[in-house]
Amino acid sequence: MNRYVEDVIAYVKRKYADQKEFVQTVEEVFASISPVIDRHPEYVKADLLKRMVEPERMFRFRVVWTDDEGRVNTNVGWRCQFNGAIGPYKGGLRFKNNVNESIIKFLGFEQTFKNSLTGLPIGGAKGGSDFDPAGKSDAEIMRFCQSFMSALYRYIGPDIDVPAGDIGVGGREIGYLYGQYRRLKGVFENGVLTGKGLSYGGSLIRPEATGYGAIYYLEEVLKAHNDSLMGKKIAVSGYGNVSWGIMKKAAQLGAKVTYMSGSQGYIHDEEGISTDEKLDFILALRESNSKNLKSYAERFNCEFVEGGKFWGVDDVDIYMPAATQNEVDLEDARKIVKAGIKYYLEVSNMPTTAEAIEYLKENGVIVAPSKAVNAGGVGVSALEMAQNSQRLVWTAEEVDARLKVMMQGIYEKSVDAANRYGLGYDLIAGANIAGFEKVAQAMMEQGIF
Repeated sequence: MNRYVEDVIAYVKRKYADQKEFVQTVEEVFASISPVIDRHPEYVKADLLKRMVEPERMFRFRVVWTDDEGRVNTNVGWRCQFNGAIGPYKGGLRFKNNVNESIIKFLGFEQTFKNSLTGLPIGGAKGGSDFDPAGKSDAEIMRFCQSFMSALYRYIGPDIDVPAGDIGVGGREIGYLYGQYRRLKGVFENGVLTGKGLSYGGSLIRPEATGYGAIYYLEEVLKAHNDSLMGKKIAVSGYGNVSWGIMKKAAQLGAKVTYMSGSQGYIHDEEGISTDEKLDFILALRESNSKNLKSYAERFNCEFVEGGKFWGVDDVDIYMPAATQNEVDLEDARKIVKAGIKYYLEVSNMPTTAEAIEYLKENGVIVAPSKAVNAGGVGVSALEMAQNSQRLVWTAEEVDARLKVMMQGIYEKSVDAANRYGLGYDLIAGANIAGFEKVAQAMMEQGIF
């Protein structure tokens, strides 16, 4: 590894020793781009990497709201505007009780390179709160969102920072957030948020976009190995927007999701989660904030394994972790290899520990990284921004076609970058390099600041 890269990684480990998620993703990205630094000594002279690991701006703020019983509650909110070298900051808001500064920073750092991969002019950001919408009434969620936006609104705007949804932030929350932004600013700047409802500037297929994009990326991987999606069986963790999109697009293209997991266990539906009735049930389950995945098994007469994880099942062709960070560890990786799985595509952000990734790769599993696989979501968010700026509404077919081309481009850029640096078919290193190169060039051209 390049000495300068080693020094910066060591610096991050010392300075942010208590922020394990952030340290992990910095180490993974920078280990991949070491060959780029070897060819660009000017990056060392400009101390580019140390500048790159420090957010340009990061805000922490108090969020106070009143519940339905009249009790006052206090949460913490964050917005990390990590890097704006290639465009306005762009990235989701996550509302979940485990959100902390480390998670927000790691997500913002990852978002910088993911957004670069899309080819669109958007920088990297992330935000959120340790508030959990699960079990809250609509009125409580509205009051929380209004308080959150009252703190955030002064730092965002269509040409400054454009938040979107993430875990715990769907169309309902975006609506409440935008309503408060409009109330405070007195303007109809609907380009300030993406993931909006269609009635006030949202884009068709935005809820499905990350899942659709993951399947389009998977198609490219399969083509490269003289394989196809037709007839493939897929295991997906999670059943939120992303997993739902994967299920829909897989069914459209002749594959099927047969395993789906939640926090309480997993279901095995041999016939596939592919009919409109099943997909609508998943949608309703998600929108109700219910964690009772067992109800799907009861409704459709299939197996439910309480408290279990499906890592290691061998009656599927593809694994797609799409729930949360570090859900697959080294022990799980050993089970995956033993099961003979060939394709492993990360969909959620950093779902696999570093040790597990190395073990999978060493044992011949084709691994694709989340920053490439899940980039379709932010890509369609940027398309929503374009529609808002032009006062246009594209059809679902137009958005879907642009998304497919975007995901093909991300795959091709990743493969090309890995080949240019003699790394072979390494989709992880290729995505990191391709994302890094554009941001690095923009930072260098804009001078030292």
